[in-house]
Amino acid sequence: MATMWQQMICVVLIAISPLMTSSPTDSAHAPSPFVPGGDLMAADDASPAFTPDGNTVYFMRGTERGAAVMESRRVDGQWSAPMVAPFSGRWRDGDPAMAPDRSFLVFASNRPASGVGQALDTVRGGKRLAGQGMNLWQVERRADGWGEPVRLPDIVNTCNSTFAPSIAADHSIYYIGCSPDGVLRPLRSVFEHGQYQPPYLVTVGDKNAQIRDVAIAPDRSFMVFSIKHEPSQPYRLAIAFHTDDNWSTPQDLGDTVNGGTHNMGSQLGCDHRTLYFSSDRALPAALSGKTSKANADHMWRVSLAPWLARLGDRLVAAAASCMAG
Repeated sequence: MATMWQQMICVVLIAISPLMTSSPTDSAHAPSPFVPGGDLMAADDASPAFTPDGNTVYFMRGTERGAAVMESRRVDGQWSAPMVAPFSGRWRDGDPAMAPDRSFLVFASNRPASGVGQALDTVRGGKRLAGQGMNLWQVERRADGWGEPVRLPDIVNTCNSTFAPSIAADHSIYYIGCSPDGVLRPLRSVFEHGQYQPPYLVTVGDKNAQIRDVAIAPDRSFMVFSIKHEPSQPYRLAIAFHTDDNWSTPQDLGDTVNGGTHNMGSQLGCDHRTLYFSSDRALPAALSGKTSKANADHMWRVSLAPWLARLGDRLVAAAASCMAG
C-alpha cells in the first residue's frame, strides 16, 4: 500500500547489509496467511492488533478511496466478516495498536486535531500533500465498547507524519515520528504521572539504517521492525533484543520470512511470540484466486520461536486465555 504507513514500494531485492546478523534458520516456520473472515477484498490489509485473549482483532484496510480500522471477532473458532470499528470510518485511519491490558488502543489518522474541518496535510520531499498527514490518536476501552478518540498531545505528535504505534506493558508508546533533525525515526514516549513524556530516539542498528513499524514486546525484552539501509532496498523484518547497553545488533529474519518485495507492519499476537506482518508475497494457490487486486498486501503470521529461544525463562508469558492465530 503506497502510503506513509507502509513506506514500502520497492521493486529491487538486494542483499541486506552485513551489519545485520543472519537468521538462525531460513527454512523454519514459513509464514502463513492471516485472513480474518476469509475476506480477500480488492484492498490492502495490515497491522493486526489483538485483544489479550486473541479473540478480537483490529487491523487496517486500505483502498484507493481511503483506509479504516476494521474489527473481526472469533466465534466458535471462526473469524467474523470484518466490519469498520466504531471509532473509525470517516477519516483515513490505520496502524491500530492494542495496550497489553486492553485498556486502550492507539491508531494513526489524518483527522484534524479538533476532530472537525479538513484532513491533515503533510510535507514530504519539500512538497505539501493534502490530506496525507498522520497523528496518533487514543481511544479508551469501556464496558460497553469504545469511547471517543482523543488526539495524543503535541509532545508525541511533533509533526504530521507520526504513525506505526506499539504499546508496552508500562503504557509507553514506540512509534515512528519526526526526530529533532526532522528525519522520521523510531521514538519512545514514556507514560508517567498520568501523561506522556518527551520522546527519545530509539537507537537500533547502524547510523544509516532506516527503521519502520516497531513491534515492542510487552516487557520490552525484544522488538521486531522493518529495516533497510539504502533507498533502493526493500524493507526487511529483523529482530533486536534489549541489552544492558541498549539494543542488540538487528538480526534479519531470513528469506523465508522476508518474501515478496516488502515486509512491513510488525505486530505481536497475544502470545507475544507470534509475529504478524503485511507483505505482497504470493498467496497459496488455494487463496490466490480469491482477490481481484494484483500485488495486494495481505497479513501473514510466523512463529518467532527460533529467535526467542535465547530469552529462555525470561520470555514473558501469555495470558492463560490467549488463543493465538
